[in-house]
Amino acid sequence: MASIHSAISLGSTPQHQHRHKLTEPADYPRWNADLIKALRAKDLLPYVTTNVLEPTGKEDSPARLRWRKSRLTVLLMMKVSLSPDMKSKLASAGWQYGHLCDPKKMYDMIRKMVQEGQDEENDTTTQSQSLFGSHTSMDDLVNEIELIEHEDSEEDWTTVDVPSRAPPPESIQDRVVRVTNDLRDLTAYYNIEGSASRNSRLEEYFRDELTDLEKQPFDSYSSQDDRVDHILLRNYLRRARRTLELDKARDAKFAAFVEPFATAITAWCEKRRHVQHIPPEAFADSLNDTEKLVRQAREHVARNSSKYSKATGYRAARRVAALRNKLAETYAFYKEYDPSFDWWVTEPYKRLDAALGDLVEFFREVLVGIKPGDEETIVGEPIGRDGLLSDLEAEMIPYSPEELLRIAEKEYAWCETEMVKASKQLNFGNDWRAALEHVKNLYEPPATYPAFIRSLIDEGASYVKKHDLVSVPRIAEEAIRATMIPAEQQKVSPFFLGGTTMQMSYPTRRMAHSDKLMSLRGNNRHFSRATAFHEMIPGHHLQEFVGERHRHYRRPLFNTPFYVEGWALYWEMVLWNRGDFFVGAADKVGSLFWRMHRCARILFSVRFHLGQIDARQCVELLVRMVGHERATAEGEVRRSLGGEYSPLYQAGYMLGALQLVRLRREALGRGKFREKEFHDRILRANVIPIEMLRALVLDTELTQDFKSEWRFYDDKL
Repeated sequence: MASIHSAISLGSTPQHQHRHKLTEPADYPRWNADLIKALRAKDLLPYVTTNVLEPTGKEDSPARLRWRKSRLTVLLMMKVSLSPDMKSKLASAGWQYGHLCDPKKMYDMIRKMVQEGQDEENDTTTQSQSLFGSHTSMDDLVNEIELIEHEDSEEDWTTVDVPSRAPPPESIQDRVVRVTNDLRDLTAYYNIEGSASRNSRLEEYFRDELTDLEKQPFDSYSSQDDRVDHILLRNYLRRARRTLELDKARDAKFAAFVEPFATAITAWCEKRRHVQHIPPEAFADSLNDTEKLVRQAREHVARNSSKYSKATGYRAARRVAALRNKLAETYAFYKEYDPSFDWWVTEPYKRLDAALGDLVEFFREVLVGIKPGDEETIVGEPIGRDGLLSDLEAEMIPYSPEELLRIAEKEYAWCETEMVKASKQLNFGNDWRAALEHVKNLYEPPATYPAFIRSLIDEGASYVKKHDLVSVPRIAEEAIRATMIPAEQQKVSPFFLGGTTMQMSYPTRRMAHSDKLMSLRGNNRHFSRATAFHEMIPGHHLQEFVGERHRHYRRPLFNTPFYVEGWALYWEMVLWNRGDFFVGAADKVGSLFWRMHRCARILFSVRFHLGQIDARQCVELLVRMVGHERATAEGEVRRSLGGEYSPLYQAGYMLGALQLVRLRREALGRGKFREKEFHDRILRANVIPIEMLRALVLDTELTQDFKSEWRFYDDKL
């Protein structure tokens, strides 16, 4: 930090020290402890004590006159040195920042017990306005100090360095941004999944950051957003530590047959990461020995395959595949730049690389049950009840996995009742599945499907604007782009998707005839009508558009499906309840299909992670309970369990929507917001757990030891 190198009196020379004894004020305990600490750290307390407090001596002595003037300088330097947290604390006590711009008012604030005469007060105020106006620069401040220095040459002066301002402490928003980027860099550098060095460094980082965060003065935060960010960052760091421990426990299940060869490979890859010289001959010897360890691992699994679960085998195969890629990168880094490296290493590397590839296929076949070349079988890695409880705590959902299942069952029962009503309107009686099959066959011809989807998107945007339900920025509506989803990708994305662009799944000419029909039926007109606004406006597209422009720093660390997916499904519920959007029976069937689908997502995903059903049974559940086409059901399960999404992601749709419905009732019921204001507030808060959103919207009290307790579901479980 820059310093002001100026002559400032700390008192007289020794012969005058009896007049200027340095003492702390009698009411020292009344001083703000943080400010006292800051002043001491900068060696300013003696100076303030001497020059700001009432000095001894005659009223009109040159020293007293100079002290009065230099007092203004001191107070101004104190003002510009205040940290953002300190300013927030003062503001919370009722002091406006404008008070800090007036040295006299700041003096009164810090020294409440000092009572000065009205004449001196007026004189001081006049000086503050003339000497230190709102546009005073640091150069002006230095000049004023120099004038004070030469005002009385009879007094002896001592030159000291006074910092112009203290290093500002980190705001909570800056801390969130820093942690985000710290973790980006750390994980990019320590990039070998499951390695001891990576686990150790991340554990150290999470521990240190959490310890430091918990030292921050929570009560000093002046805004609810700051308090929310503090709680969310603490929540993230705690979850990251728990996840790291759970991952280490899962890795330990295959350590016996993977670690012997993984340790050697990891050591060489870490040397490459440190850009250290790798002796070619030693590297070649190690690779040759490691190949033997790989063969031993294969033999061990062949003898003991029954001891290991599919989940352990799947995780082991993924770990070995990742390790193989890291070894390939290490080899590529050194080869061709060192002739002796190529001469020694090429052959043993090729043999080890092939052995690792074979081992991955062996694990997948023997432990997981996937034959070589099989890309259709769906696999996943259950995290167990403890893993689900950990994630639920992090998502601020104070319900058990078993309670989630009961919520899903209750919501599904409501959907089924409404589906029967729509079925009767279509003349299918109580056989709602027959009504559903009828609606599936009302599909759009392939040639006109993109234009049809565009018309549905326009319809949704026009509806919310017409009824003034949410703000729709012009560019958000204007700049929508469109793409078609390739046939191969439709295996995991069988339906229309949204976000920054509209992505359409529809049959391609090279698909098998049966696959074409399933895609047509799964993306029929009435399913698509309920999907279009969910994905675009007012759903995900509007959500992302606003989120990119407001409190964007929250998105990387605090991202949650309960907000992201809950918001889009919430709009399906809002438009259903309004009664004038889903009017026709076929449209109601389309909307109810998706709501049943979200209930089933909770059922199959939670049961899968509890170990109650496998991936194949998840597909059967979707076909049986919701009426999915088998191909689209397989796509849903493959996407859900493939590792791309968090274990609770599928539960986030329905549960997040139910949270928002409850919050809507609380906020609008109190007359706190109009509907449009409520929705705009949600979007501008950006991605956070719904209970924290509730704290922002309703301004509920938050404490540093906050724990989720909001039971948002009305029905008894």
